[in-house]
Amino acid sequence: MEQPILGVIGGSGLYEMDQLEQVEQRQIETPFGPTSSPITIGSIEGMRVAFLARHGIGHFISPSEVNYRANIYALKMLGVKNVIGISACGSLREDYEPGHFVVPDQLIDFTRRRESSFFGNGLVVHVGVAQPFCPALSDQLRAAASAAGANLHPRGSFITIEGPRFSTRGESNLFRSWSIDIIGMTTAPEAFLAREAEMCYAVLAHITDYDVWHDVEAPVSVDMVIETLAQNTATAKATIVNLLKLLPNKQDCDCDHALRDAFITPIEKVPAEVREKLAPMLEKYIK
Repeated sequence: MEQPILGVIGGSGLYEMDQLEQVEQRQIETPFGPTSSPITIGSIEGMRVAFLARHGIGHFISPSEVNYRANIYALKMLGVKNVIGISACGSLREDYEPGHFVVPDQLIDFTRRRESSFFGNGLVVHVGVAQPFCPALSDQLRAAASAAGANLHPRGSFITIEGPRFSTRGESNLFRSWSIDIIGMTTAPEAFLAREAEMCYAVLAHITDYDVWHDVEAPVSVDMVIETLAQNTATAKATIVNLLKLLPNKQDCDCDHALRDAFITPIEKVPAEVREKLAPMLEKYIK
C-alpha cells in the first residue's frame, strides 16, 4: 500500500469528503494498545491521506482517555511523516473570535494525568520542544487555510488543560494574565509524542467560544461548541485538500531527526524488549 503523505487527527466527520476515493479502513494494534478509531485511508487527487477520529467514531472517548501514544504510533507504522491535529478551542482574547481559526506556534501543557512520552523503562530520552509545532508544516497549513477562506490568526499560544470539565472563571482569567491566546483539551501530549516519533506536526485550531472569562458573551457550553464545529467543518476540509497540494517530498525542518541528540541511555544498553517495542522510532539509530 502506498504510504499516506498526511495524517489528520480530528473529528470523525472530517473524512466524509466528496474528493476522497479508494477508501479503506485499517484497525492497527500497537504496543500501547488500540487507536481511538480505525484509520480511514483514501486518495485525494492521487495523494494518500490517513484520518483518525481522536475521540472515536461517535465521540465517546474523553480527552483524558484518548490513547495518544497508540494514535501517533499507528500513524508512524503507516509511514506518515506529516500530521495535522484539528482541534476545537476557546479564545482567551477579544480579537480571536468564535468562528476564527488559529495555527498556533506555542504550546503550554497544563494536563496532569496523561502518558506524555514513548520512552522510559530503561531508555531515557530528552527531546527538544522549544518549537513544539513544526515551523515548515505550520507555514504550509497557514497558506492552505488562508486559501480556503479561513478567518485566520497565523500564530498564538495554546494551553491544553486536563478536562473534561471546562475552566472556572478564575482559571480562565489566570491563563489570560499569562498572555495565552487559546485553550483546548487535546493538543498535549499529541504534539510532544509526534516530535518523539520524528514526525512533523501542526495544528489547525478553530475557535468555538470565549471560554468563561468574557463579561458579555455567554460562557462556553456543549451546544455552543457543536454549533460552531459544524460551521467550521467545510473550511477545515478545504484546508486539508489545499495542504495536500502544498506538501513537499521532504520538509525543510529538523523534525525527522529530533532524537539524534536526545538519547541519554546508550542504545546498546537499552533492553531488547524496549528496542523491539519502539522499533519504528529507534531502528535508524541502532547500528
